[in-house]
Amino acid sequence: VIIIAHASASKMVHLQCHEKEKGFLNAEGKREPFPSIHDPPTKELSVVVPSYNEELRLPVMMDEALEYLENRQKQQSHFTYEVIVVDDGSKDKTTEVALKYTKKYSADKVRVLTQVTNRGKGGAVKMGTQRCRGKLILMADADGATKFADIEKMESGLQDLQPKPENMGIACGSRAHLEKESVATRSGFRTILMYGFHFLVWFLCVRGIKDTQCGFKLFTREAALRTFSSLHVERWAFDVELLYIAQCLNIPIAEVAVNWTEIEGSKLVPFWSWLQMGRDLLFIRLRYLTGAWRLESPRKVD
Repeated sequence: VIIIAHASASKMVHLQCHEKEKGFLNAEGKREPFPSIHDPPTKELSVVVPSYNEELRLPVMMDEALEYLENRQKQQSHFTYEVIVVDDGSKDKTTEVALKYTKKYSADKVRVLTQVTNRGKGGAVKMGTQRCRGKLILMADADGATKFADIEKMESGLQDLQPKPENMGIACGSRAHLEKESVATRSGFRTILMYGFHFLVWFLCVRGIKDTQCGFKLFTREAALRTFSSLHVERWAFDVELLYIAQCLNIPIAEVAVNWTEIEGSKLVPFWSWLQMGRDLLFIRLRYLTGAWRLESPRKVD
C-alpha cells in the first residue's frame, strides 16, 4: 500500500486552468480577467461557493447570502464583499442561474467561474480561492445548509485566535453539537460509517477538530494562500488535507458551532463516497510521510 500510494502520487499541486477559466462575464456579457490571490486584497470578504448541478438549490443559498451581505454593507460603510460561484463542470444550468445574480448585483459583487471539466468540490474551492480579492475568504456550500449569518460567529472565533502578526488563522464551522440528534435519525449502517470515518481522520490526519467536513470555513487571506497552495486532494476528503496542512504549518484553528439543516439533494453517495474518502485519508498520510507530497511554497496559478 505504501509503494502504491507513493508511486501513484502526482508530485506537483494541480493549479493549471483552461483558457476559458481565466476570466468571468460581467453584467454586459463581456469577459474580464480574474485577479489573483497573490495580489493585494481589495475587499473585506470573499465568499467561494462550489457548485455542481445546483440550479435548483443555488438560488435559495444566494438569496439568503446576498440579503445578509447587502444589509451588512448598508450598516457598515467600510464593509465590501464579493461572491464567486464556481460551476464545477455542471451538466445543468448552474452557470446561467448564477449569472442572473451578476446582472442583478454587478460583476464587482458576484462573479461566476465556469470550469470546463468536473474537478471535484476541493478543486472547485481551490480554483475559486485562487481568484479572491478578500482579506477574509469564506467557503460556503451551495445548498445553504448553514445559516449565512453564522459568519459573525466565525469571525469572532477567528479574532479569538489572535492571528497577528502573520495573520494566519482558520475558523471551521462545526456540527459536532448536533451529533446526538443526527445519530437518532440515521440508519445504523450510516452511523457506523460516520464513526469509522471520524476515527480514521483522528488516527491518520487531524486531531483536535471534531467536524472536519462542514462546508462552512473562514480563512484569513494569508492562511488560504498557504494551505491551498499545497492542496492535492480535489474530491470529498480535501477538507481533511487542508486542516492537516494547517496543523503541519502551526496555523491556529478554531472550531465554531453553527446552525445546520440537512438539505435534500446531496451529491454524497453514502457507501462509495465514504470508501473513497477512507482511501484518500490513508493516502494523504502515506504520501506526506514518504515525501511524495510536500508543503509547497505559494505560487501563482498558470
